[in-house]
Amino acid sequence: MTTRRRVRPGKLLLGALAIAIAIAWVFPVYWMINSSFLANTTLMSATPTWIPFGGSLKNYANALADGSFFRALSVSLVVTLIAVAACLVFAFLASVAISRFRFRGRKGFILAILAIQMLPAEGLFIAQYKMMSTFGLVNNILGVSILYIALIVPFTVWMLRGFVAGVPVELEEAAMVDGLSRTQAFLRITFPLLAPGLVASGVYAFLQCWNEFTIALVLLTSDSKHTLPLWLRSFLQQSTTRAIDWGEVMAASTLVAIPVIIFFVLVQGKMTSGLVSGAVKG
Repeated sequence: MTTRRRVRPGKLLLGALAIAIAIAWVFPVYWMINSSFLANTTLMSATPTWIPFGGSLKNYANALADGSFFRALSVSLVVTLIAVAACLVFAFLASVAISRFRFRGRKGFILAILAIQMLPAEGLFIAQYKMMSTFGLVNNILGVSILYIALIVPFTVWMLRGFVAGVPVELEEAAMVDGLSRTQAFLRITFPLLAPGLVASGVYAFLQCWNEFTIALVLLTSDSKHTLPLWLRSFLQQSTTRAIDWGEVMAASTLVAIPVIIFFVLVQGKMTSGLVSGAVKG
């Protein structure tokens, strides 16, 4: 005879609350995609259209017809890939150093990372612009990449530090007892365990760089060097003789979000798998 497990009202309430929060979180994304298929006259109607029956891809065609979209896409991809790759290298080495070694100035270095996080980005714009101007890096992909790296490295160090500290050092010591060098033990045992942490940190760095607007606005004054957030602003303001076509704006916003979605699809599996695979290999 089987007995049914009673579900507590508290759990049902928490489940309903979680569902409500999830719906509230995803609704703006749904509304953006839904609006991207609708004509501007439909969007301006007092009656909302919840499902885009009878919609079309005209808004996407108009957004893609702007030749600067693909140029901005290429600039964003190059800047983001450079910044993310460099950030992960620097943050990984720094997190290993402060987690595995005791050296003079270690606490000061950790406090400096915390202090940098407290600095308002707006207060650094003038100094950053003058510094980049001195080295001839205004309107330059390398200049923006350097500032992006400086922006995201501190927090990424903190993220990776937690992953490195969570891997017992005894695993490396056991491997060294078996004859591996310290470097071999780290690469064969510890590094595979840190792969999910690197992916998670890479996702954070990617989102920060891809969506960054203010630094690019200050440093990239040429239309030919605009990133996608700057292109979206110019697309919104490109016509002063007619009302804003919100359907086209929503289509352009969806196009900007598509690379992020693709990136998540590619890496989401690695964020949750392989947490202990390195402990049983090699």
